[in-house]
Amino acid sequence: MDPSSTPDNSFWNGKKLTITGGGGFLGRVVADLATERGADVEVIRSADSDLRDPAAAESALKGAEVVINLAANVGGIGYNRKNPAPLLRDNTLMAINVFDAAVANGVDKLVTAGSVCAYPKFTPVPFLEKNIWDGYPEETNAPYGIAKRVAQELTDTYRRQYELDAVMPVLANLYGPGDNFDLEDSHVIPALVRKFVDAERSGAETVGLWGTGSASREFLYVDDAARALIMAAETLETSEPVNIGTAQETTIRELAETIQDLTGFSGSLEWDPSQPDGQPKRTLDVTRARDLIGFEAATSLADGLKLTIDYWESVSQA
Repeated sequence: MDPSSTPDNSFWNGKKLTITGGGGFLGRVVADLATERGADVEVIRSADSDLRDPAAAESALKGAEVVINLAANVGGIGYNRKNPAPLLRDNTLMAINVFDAAVANGVDKLVTAGSVCAYPKFTPVPFLEKNIWDGYPEETNAPYGIAKRVAQELTDTYRRQYELDAVMPVLANLYGPGDNFDLEDSHVIPALVRKFVDAERSGAETVGLWGTGSASREFLYVDDAARALIMAAETLETSEPVNIGTAQETTIRELAETIQDLTGFSGSLEWDPSQPDGQPKRTLDVTRARDLIGFEAATSLADGLKLTIDYWESVSQA
């Protein structure tokens, strides 16, 4: 990895960093990375601070010099279909309250994690940041994606109105150790990992999978995403969205077959086309991230999947 694609330790030494959603899947990795670089890290967890409440958000950000805002109500397709209203309401309220709290507390830098879900359903591949407003998001992702669009507009307007140094990296689909492996609410990689590990252990002959397998995604390993957010806090100076990913497109069928091979499952796959595929295609143009913050992903999908599978095999046997 190019040395320019790594965080600057001198920036973080003694820096007061608050991470909302810092107890979550991505937040824990960001917190560890910042702590290793000398930051004074405060983790805000939903169990202790309900950021849907303006007063709680203002209290949570007191004393922060840098805020990395990862607070989110989020899940996979199954969760999205069951919870459209909370996804829009909670994520919009949290974004507004965090931005107001950042202004009230004189925060120097606010980094809010965006999502590929904000892009229109039929976006030309690879996705360019300028296309983010060019249509309605994929239906199962729309409430969450629209809340992220609101956060993007907050990033721009609060910079112009209040001179808040706010930035918003747009993350591809994340995966890795520590993810949510609940089959009802998880994203595609942890769901597939759990299904194949369970099937291999039980000696099952088939694994049932949603959709047709034809949809494509871009997957970003959680450690790479955390590094990108840290680097954005250091050097990103625009409120325009900035895509963070690998620029590698993988179909869900290819993904399933790779996980099947890595887990050693020798049975067959049964696709259920009555279930949704979600957005047809997703791949990001990551030129802006490379040019503006020097970020490039370091973990291949095969390596990241192996680490994720090893993690799940370990914790599911404990």
